[in-house]
Order: sequence, then structure tokens, then C-alpha cells
Amino acid sequence: MKNKILSVISVRAIVVVVFVMSASLGHSQKSLLTLEDIYVNNTYSPKRFGPVKWYKNGEGYTSLEQASDNKGRDIVLYQTKSGDREVLVASSMLIPHGFASPLRISNYQFSRDGNFLMIFTNTKQVWRNHTRGDYWVLNIKSGKLSQLGPSLPASLLMFAKFAPDSRQVAYVVEKNIYLEDIASGNIEQLTNDGGGNIINGTTDWAYEEEFALRDAFRWSKDSKKIAFWQINTEGVGVFTMINNLDSVYPETIPFAYPKVGTTNPEAKIGVIELLNKQITWMQIEGDKRNNYLPRMEWTSNADELVIQQINRKQNINQVIMANAASGETRVVFKEETATWTNPIDDLNWINDGNEFICKSDKTGWLHLYMVSRDGNNIQQISKGDFEVIRFLGINEKSGYAYYLASPENPTQCYLYKTKMDGEGRAERLTPENQAGHNYYNVSPDKKYAIHTYSSHNNPPVIELIRLKDHQFIRTLEDNNDLKNRFANLDINLKEFFRIPLNDSIKLDAYMIKPPDFDPEKKYPVIFYVYGEPAGTTVQDRWSGNDLWDYFLSQQGYIIISVDNRGTKVPRGRAWKESIYQKIGIVASFDQAASAKYISQKWDFIDEDRIGIWGWSGGGSMTLNCMFRFPDIYKTGIAISFVSNQKFYDSFYQERYMGQVEDNEYGYKEGSPITHTNGLKGNLLLIYGSGDDNCHYQNLEVLANKLIKENKYFTMIEYPMRTHAIRERQGTTLHLRTSMYKYFIQNLPAGGK
Repeated sequence: MKNKILSVISVRAIVVVVFVMSASLGHSQKSLLTLEDIYVNNTYSPKRFGPVKWYKNGEGYTSLEQASDNKGRDIVLYQTKSGDREVLVASSMLIPHGFASPLRISNYQFSRDGNFLMIFTNTKQVWRNHTRGDYWVLNIKSGKLSQLGPSLPASLLMFAKFAPDSRQVAYVVEKNIYLEDIASGNIEQLTNDGGGNIINGTTDWAYEEEFALRDAFRWSKDSKKIAFWQINTEGVGVFTMINNLDSVYPETIPFAYPKVGTTNPEAKIGVIELLNKQITWMQIEGDKRNNYLPRMEWTSNADELVIQQINRKQNINQVIMANAASGETRVVFKEETATWTNPIDDLNWINDGNEFICKSDKTGWLHLYMVSRDGNNIQQISKGDFEVIRFLGINEKSGYAYYLASPENPTQCYLYKTKMDGEGRAERLTPENQAGHNYYNVSPDKKYAIHTYSSHNNPPVIELIRLKDHQFIRTLEDNNDLKNRFANLDINLKEFFRIPLNDSIKLDAYMIKPPDFDPEKKYPVIFYVYGEPAGTTVQDRWSGNDLWDYFLSQQGYIIISVDNRGTKVPRGRAWKESIYQKIGIVASFDQAASAKYISQKWDFIDEDRIGIWGWSGGGSMTLNCMFRFPDIYKTGIAISFVSNQKFYDSFYQERYMGQVEDNEYGYKEGSPITHTNGLKGNLLLIYGSGDDNCHYQNLEVLANKLIKENKYFTMIEYPMRTHAIRERQGTTLHLRTSMYKYFIQNLPAGGK
């Protein structure tokens, strides 16, 4: 195949030899990173505590811990106030008849009365997550262990949930909802039309990926009804993947995938009355194909649902109250913008169900609002030129709302509280000595929280605190061993800085220098990019991805990452609106402008050795930068990218780009495939052929055009790997080794 323009890196064992010369005795005493330690041995992976589940109303919390006989994991209960520990459910209680060992616990839940424990095990991956498997219920008092749905196909149950009265369990099997009585084991099928294009109680690919909606049914508070989504994918375009690995003949994997400008799935919401099994459909106005229903929950009672409807342009979100018995609906809150709006993920009922809390950026900043049940009264709670990152809850007794925010620094995250009446200033509760990222798992009674703190140079510390004043109670995991290993690495830590794009806009960035850095020398730079509005790279938190950056820095590279305009950071509506209908255009300009600024500001930057790489949206950004600014970027690695924006799903791409008929120019100009003729440097394309998210089609169409234009490049296909390219033995190490070798070969390392 020597006459082929396209060169393909052969898949073979690659031995990595790391050449890092120590500049002093101090360096020689420090540790060097290896790809095996990062991706195979997990030497630098932090310990976790849990997963933590609050017990009862916050009186205690449970965790999974290795049993003393090492044959399984116990469920351990800790008393919140005292810290007293007891094994609540021993692994020995989770051995079914005929089994040699305890069930492997992937997840667990307790019934509301505390008498039953449900175990999720033997799980199977459905697109992103393991959501299909087997469920077992343990009667804690009697010790009886029973499998749910024993007469149904094995490992096919999804989203099993106890009824609030703790007497029944509902779950999904093959696109239908089932009901099982715990005491008798009697099973009833509640929906019968599921199968093929009709999906009940779970969702299709697009709703799962873009609205994070998988579990698609909800118990009413009186245990007498079940509300659920029904998705109809009839008419939606079918994408087909081909598996050449696991059988003599190729296996085809077809699935409904709505691409930009094509037919969307239809969604509707029904309520099943369990007494007579009748279904009432909610009467939501609008074309079901061209409106989305991303959120639905019961209100504070068992009579009404609260539903969110977003139009196809995604610039209007209506909060709708629906009568569960009649299906009648009314709009009680409406969010409308010139660009796009997002589902409200933390809608919360207060004051005996007379009001609810939601978020809106109508002031230009995302803040909390209190809305009356009829929608007639709306009161702003949090105020100021900052955004609420996440709402954590209300303590109605004290009159405070708790939330995450970072008014001064969008690379960090802290706990704040504000009076519900909107008076007074936001009060930061996270201590000053915990600068970085802070997350909180708040107890149901809003008195306590499991607090996880980390920063770019501090692995996660997990502790129990009192919420109202952040008073420390006890440490659950300190990760001191990892902190010491990290401190012993021969590295220079991240340096955060800002790039003045113009007089009013400054972009957040970080830089990592080689351990033997000499400012009198010139060094190659590798830019790590993402740049899409779905994520951010410049954050002051612990991240396993940083180890790759530090590894490359030890080889003699300067690593830099920049958050261009529009990335997912709490910088207000104007920040995100700046890239509307201009995905791939504004961002690549910002990245190029940042590269130029950095090259001019620091003499130690070698302008002849600038590289770039990214994954997914970052892969697309890499291509746009390589094609549109070839005089800046000399070497690039693009992974799992979208080469033509029309190839991606309608839910995501239309949210940020508008509909094709309104923005034909933007779709064309923002797509890397439009600019392939500009390629001058070294380009490596990496893709998994089993990528259900960004399809392998993107690589093949791009490669075809590059070949047509006589543009040289290299590519690696990972057979039947998904968007994450981590499945099957040896994949991650091989991928990272290939990336490392490509940079070493095409972007010479070290200071000159």
C-alpha cells in the first residue's frame, strides 16, 4: 500500500522511552511520570468515599466498604452527629441461593420505610452509562433475598424504583414499564405498545445524550400513579455502525439519530392510574416533533405534574403545570432569550408546595427566583453580577437558600447562602483556605453536607460539615498518600493567567512549564483545546487529565490551555451569546489570537514549534485551527471530532447554531471540512469506528476531501471503540502512546 497518500500507523506494541534530563540534583530526586502509571497502574488515582447516600432525613449516611473477608462489600451506616459506625447490611446477606459469592453492588437504594434494600448488579452499558442489569431486593428484617422480574429476560431491567409506600417496585424492560409487588412477587405490565419506534419509561439516543434523560418515569407521592415519557422515533433518520470484531460476518448496529435539520423524535407524557391501568396523556400544546420535553416531575402533591417544554430553536422554556387526572395544562413560568435557554435542573418546591425555586438569566446573570404556584408572583432571591452555578436547596426554618457560585474567579467554585427574601448580600461559606473547586452533597434536612474540595495541586479531600456555617465535623477521605506522591513529581505546577482579547474581554488560561525550564531558551508549546459551549478546560480543580499535561511537560513541552468565549463558565449571558450561530468561528479566532498574544508576550515561546490537540469538540477546534491558521499551528492531533456540523445531532447543534435555513453560512463557515485547503502542518486524525456520538463518517468524509486536495495526514482507527476510545484491552495506553510518539516525531521537544 506504499502508493497510498494516506499513511496509517500500524497497531503494534510501542515501547515508550522517556528522555528527561535533570537539571540539578533536586530534579534527580523527584519522580517521573510514565504512561503505564497514569493509564494502567492508576498510581495517581484519588480514593473516593462512598458513594454516599443519606440515610433517613440526614440522621446518618451510608457507604460501600470492603467486607472483612474480602468477598464483597458491606453497606456501612455512619451516624451523622457522632460518627458511630455499624455494618447495616453485610455482604454475607447478599448471597442468593446457589451463588458462591455476594452480589457485586453497582448501586443500591433503600425503601422509604427502611425495611428493604434494592441492589443493582450484573450491569450492561447502554450508550454512555450502565443502566441495564439485574435487581435484587433484600428484606432487611427477615434476610430474604429475591430477584425482581425472575420470569423476564436476564440483565434487561432498567431504573427499578421503590414506590413511596415501600410496597411495590416499578421498572422498564424492553421499552415497557412493569410493576412488581414486593410481598407476592406478582408482576403486571403497565404499557404494551413499547418496542420498535415506541419507547416507554426510558429514552432514545438524543434525549439521553443531550438532556441527560435516561430514567423516564416518576412515582407519584401517594404511590397510586406513575408518570412517564413516551418517545416515538418513527421517521427519524437511522444511523448504522458496523462491528467487524465479534463475529465472522459483520454485525450492523442501527439506531435512530436525528441530525441537523432532519426529523426529530416525538415526545409526550402520560400518567398511569395503577388502580385501573388507564393512561391519561398530558395536553401540551405545540408540535411534538418540534418541541422538547426535557424535564418532568410531580409537584408537591400527587395531583399535578410540572413539565418543562423547550421549542426546537431552544430559545423558549415554558414551565407547565399539568393536571394528572384530566391532562389539562397551563404555563406558569416562561424563559425566553435571543439565543438559547437550558432546562432548569434544580426546580424545588417550598412553602408547602405553594411556591417553587427556579433559575433564570433574565438580568444577564443566572440567578434564583421564587415563583408562586399560579405563576403570578415572581421574586428574585440571589442578586449581583455573578451566576448561580448550582442550587443546593432551601432551609425554610432559617430562611436561607444555598448554592454554588464564584463571583470573582470563574475557574473556581464555592458555597454561598442568601436570604430567601432577596435582601442582604450573598455570603460565602467555603473557607478561604479551600481555594479551588468545592462540591456539596446536602442532607435532606439541609443541616449537613458531604463536602469535596480539590484544586489543581490538591487531590480531593472529602469531609462532613455543618451546612449553615461550614463547621468541620470529620474527615472522610484525605488522600494524603496521593498528595505526597504528587508532591514528589518532578513538575512545575499550573500557572493561571488571563489573556486580554480586547479592552473588555479577558480569557482564562493556564500554562505548565517543563521541570528544567530555562527562560533564556525557546520551548515548543502544545495547546490543549475544547472550546465548545458544553465544557471548559481551564479550571482550578483536581483532574486526572492534568497528568497527561505534566507527562508532556516532563518531555520538554510547555502546555497551555485557553477557554475561549462561549465556553461553559459562569460569566453571564453576554459571554455565551457571543458565539451564538458562530460555533467554530469565534472560538478558533480566540484560540489563534491567544496563541499570537502568548508568542509575543514571552520570548521563551518557540513560534516554529506550536502544536495543538483536542477531543470531540476539541478535535473539531483542532481542525479549525490547523486549517484556518496554518501559519500558527505546525502539528495537531484531532480525536473524535465533527468535521461537518450538519453531521451532528439536531438537539445539540441547533441549540447553539440555530436552524440550518436561518444560518446556512454559519454551518458552512464553522465546519472544519470547509477549510481543508489551508492545511500545511502535520495532522493526526484518531477515531473509534464504534463512536455512536460523533460518527466515524466524520473521519471518512474529511479524509476523502484531504486526499482529493493532495493533503498529507496520518490516521488511526480504533475498531469498535466508542467516543471515549477506552473499551477493550490496551486501548487507552496505546492511544496515549501514539499521541506522545506523534508529538515527539513531529514537534521536537526541549528548550533551544
